[in-house]
Amino acid sequence: MEIRDGLGLSPRKVTYLKYIAESGGAVRTSELAARFGVDPSTVTKTLGELAGAGLLSLIPYHGASLSPAGQEYAGFCTKRHRILALALTHFGLSDEEACTEASRFESLVSKDAIDRMCRAMGHPQNGACGAITHDTGCLGAGTARLNPIRPAPEQGEQS
Repeated sequence: MEIRDGLGLSPRKVTYLKYIAESGGAVRTSELAARFGVDPSTVTKTLGELAGAGLLSLIPYHGASLSPAGQEYAGFCTKRHRILALALTHFGLSDEEACTEASRFESLVSKDAIDRMCRAMGHPQNGACGAITHDTGCLGAGTARLNPIRPAPEQGEQS
């Protein structure tokens, strides 16, 4: 599944992807069920849908692991969450409050909006909830994911 607009997954699926990524890229069904307080059959169904979208590999009786596409999508979901939470801290919310509030609506915000916010914020390195990674969406075509961020030269200066 390609990220495209970043709106292709339900909030629950976004939460699962982020949790799996934060857990090292692989989890057991029972771990997800316990973490989110849902029936294991609900987790199995959701993981099956994520696998069908090409974001996970399912291993019966062992759980699920992120595919390369799943790693990329989870990375975007994490970046989106952290950019939104950071923006909310600028309006007086504590880091914890901002993180909680961002979780409520993050799956409704497009990739284009996040990339624009990231550029407008000067490509922040750290958010309210952790480090923020950057990609060609916010940095522009032809830039590598790990290139250092350099501010644009002031008008009249040479780069």
